[in-house]
Amino acid sequence: MGKKVVIVGGVAGGASVAARARRLDEHAEIIMFEKGPHVSFSNCSLPYHLSGIVEDSQKLVLMNPEIFKKRFNIEARVRQEVVKINRKEKTISVKNLATSEYYEETYDHLVLSPGAKPMRPNLEGVNNTNVFTVRNVVDIEKMHRFIKTEKVQKAAVIGGGFIGVEVAENLKLAGLDVSLVEFADQVMTPFDYDMAQILHKELVNHGVELILNDGLAKISDTFIETNSGRKIEADVVVLAIGVRPETTLAEEAGLEIGETGAIKVNHHYQTSDQNIYAVGDAIEVHHRLLNKPTRLALAGPALKQARAAADHMYGIPNRNEGVIGSSSIHLFDMNAAATGLNARTAKDAGIPHDSVYVIPGDKVGLMPNSNPMHFKLVYEYPTGRILGAQAIGKGNVDKRIDVIAAIIKLNGTIEDLKDLELTYSPMLGTARDVVNHAALVAENQLYDLYKEVKVSQVRDLVESNAFIIDAREKGEYQSGHLKNAVNIPLSEFRDRLGEIPTDQPVYIHCRSGQRSYNMVMALNNLGYENIYNISGSYLGINIYEYFNDLVSGREKIVTHYNFK
Repeated sequence: MGKKVVIVGGVAGGASVAARARRLDEHAEIIMFEKGPHVSFSNCSLPYHLSGIVEDSQKLVLMNPEIFKKRFNIEARVRQEVVKINRKEKTISVKNLATSEYYEETYDHLVLSPGAKPMRPNLEGVNNTNVFTVRNVVDIEKMHRFIKTEKVQKAAVIGGGFIGVEVAENLKLAGLDVSLVEFADQVMTPFDYDMAQILHKELVNHGVELILNDGLAKISDTFIETNSGRKIEADVVVLAIGVRPETTLAEEAGLEIGETGAIKVNHHYQTSDQNIYAVGDAIEVHHRLLNKPTRLALAGPALKQARAAADHMYGIPNRNEGVIGSSSIHLFDMNAAATGLNARTAKDAGIPHDSVYVIPGDKVGLMPNSNPMHFKLVYEYPTGRILGAQAIGKGNVDKRIDVIAAIIKLNGTIEDLKDLELTYSPMLGTARDVVNHAALVAENQLYDLYKEVKVSQVRDLVESNAFIIDAREKGEYQSGHLKNAVNIPLSEFRDRLGEIPTDQPVYIHCRSGQRSYNMVMALNNLGYENIYNISGSYLGINIYEYFNDLVSGREKIVTHYNFK
């Protein structure tokens, strides 16, 4: 007779434990309990039902109990809620939600994979019938049905994380007027503030009303009111302000809860009871860069945890190296991805660091569909150890960020990244890939071969009338430039050295940073001091300034925006 493995929760983590245990033990008795009607559904794909990208909501359900039984001999019991863990007896108490009957089930190994539940603030109107959260297929079907039957035209999404942004995008694609409200000063916190401006521009350019630095205060049937007193028309409200790990069962069973408020587990994903494992969004994990516990609600890590837990039940060792947090998102015409630490989190953690922001092409420029890729690389100072990266563009940003994630796992440095040999095809990339390019710029910065200022510093430079050179050609300059910039093209500067001062700092930009870099290096070689490249150059400046100019009505520092 094999082991009896009982699993609470049947989505990514729970279903993966069950499948792995079956592969390791054909004789095991494996039972999954899920209080909802579905097991093994694609919760990351839920928002795409709102726009019709996933037209049939049942396609979100990856496997039903019948298939689990036939293919894997795994018993998946839906609409069965585990209400209590009896650790001493090694049993669980289960409520059959269809009949309201209670019964007991024994276990040899118990696995908790209850996930996380959306947060609902204690505010007026939060339980109205037009207010929804997104956790499972039932949630998204209810919201979709409400929008269709009530002929909803205006939607308010509260929260600018992954779920909030994806819901806002898909509601907009469905033809609704959408307002996205975020309490912080930016959406998508895995990205630094400068990079988030690209996402802000993408949202507003596609008609989403983006409201930052403001929170939800009240909900009615036809509008929401924010903390600032602003009223926004809304027939439907989606709460996406974050999730809280589902720890009720664990707490009531006396299992240890970690400092993050999630279930504490060891190297093998065992809880404080060696017969009980926990995986997925409900647990806290070790952050290998911050060297402290954290929570990470992502499907990829949950699958790895599930395999490790099942392996440990059968004596197979697992190397637990912690997490770094790698994520990606598609937003209208843009793709965005991030891994590791951004500059903000590195600063908050007290890690000495620096960063570079480059905008090379994602493939050879003469090829169709070649586009700029905004890439930010964060590294430790003075070691050059790679800490993280962010990439946004129309091309394969996920590929570049996956490369950085692998480098971080291997404790790689700027030198390692610079010399990394990657594939090349004109239709797919460039001979010097984006990540190699960023590493070379970072190396020059680390070794004091050149100096730069961040795109966030440019407004202060313009307002203080610093000496700024625009190294683009005359026609580019005339189509839009910094208000106080002097146009000295790279093709002319050697004949115009007399116009470049030696008694004050000189800041140089072009379109994306390549021509200005060449001018900076040449002037350094000619004996000039205090020469700075402007990170991001004119394209980065325009994107960084655009959204805040738009919403604040402040004076622009450019004569005309140019995003090409």
